[in-house]
Amino acid sequence: KIISASGVTKSDFVLEIGPGIGTMTQYLCESAREVMAVEVDSNLIPVLSDTLSVYDNVTIVNEDILKLDINRIVQEHNNGNAIKVVANLPYYITTPIIMGLFESHVPLESVTVMVQKEVAQRMQAVPGTKDYGALSLAVQYYADALIVANVPPNCFIPRPNVGSAVIKLTCHSSPPVNTDDEKFMFNIIHASFNQRRKTLQNGLANNSGLGISKKEAADAIKQMGLAENTRGEVLELAQFAKLCNILLKGRKQAREEAGV
Repeated sequence: KIISASGVTKSDFVLEIGPGIGTMTQYLCESAREVMAVEVDSNLIPVLSDTLSVYDNVTIVNEDILKLDINRIVQEHNNGNAIKVVANLPYYITTPIIMGLFESHVPLESVTVMVQKEVAQRMQAVPGTKDYGALSLAVQYYADALIVANVPPNCFIPRPNVGSAVIKLTCHSSPPVNTDDEKFMFNIIHASFNQRRKTLQNGLANNSGLGISKKEAADAIKQMGLAENTRGEVLELAQFAKLCNILLKGRKQAREEAGV
C-alpha cells in the first residue's frame, strides 16, 4: 500500500527511512531509478545487505536520519531535484522526522508513510474540528495531505492497540501563504493551541516566548476583523499568516516611533 501510494517510477530517486530487513526496499529497487535506505539499527545492516545484494541501484546507510545532510544527498544523487521519501517507522519518531524534513527545506516531491491513524487524521484535519491543531497547520504549509489507506490492527503481528493509516504528503513547490517570518508564524500557531480553552488573544499574550502584550494581541485580532473571544482552533493557515504579518508590522512601527 505504501509503495503503490508513493507512485514511484523508474525516473525517481527514493529515500527510504527505516528499511528494517529490506522487505519493502526490494520493491522500491524494482520500481525506482535509485534507492537510498537509511537504517539506524546497526544490527539490521548485515541482514539488509544480504536481502538487497542482488540490486545495484541501492545504497545502504547506517545512520540516524535526523543527523544526515539530506540536502547534500539530494544534490549528489538527484542533481538537487525533488525526491520521494518512503517510510515505515516506529510511530513515536515519525512526526519528528517528517517535520525535520520539511523544516530543513529538503527538495521533496512527496512523503508517503504509515503512521498512527490518529496522527494521520490530525495531519489532514480542518479548522473547527477536534483533530485540528499545530500539526495540521504545519503539514498544510508544506504539503497536501491525503489518507490513502486505513490499516486495521489485525494486519500486524503482534497486533498493536491502535489503528494505522498510510498517508501521502504531496509537497508544495512554494508555500501556499505569504508570511514575513515563517518561524514566528509557527510560534504563534503553537501558542494558539497550547491551551485550547483559552481565547486566541490570551493564548498569545500569556506565552512568554512570543513577547506579545495583551494590547498587541487585541489590536492585531481587531485588525483581522475577528471577535475578541475567537479561539485559535477556528483560524485557517492563511489567517495565521496574516496575523503574523500584522504583529510584525506593528512591532516595526513601534520601533520606528521609538527611534530604535
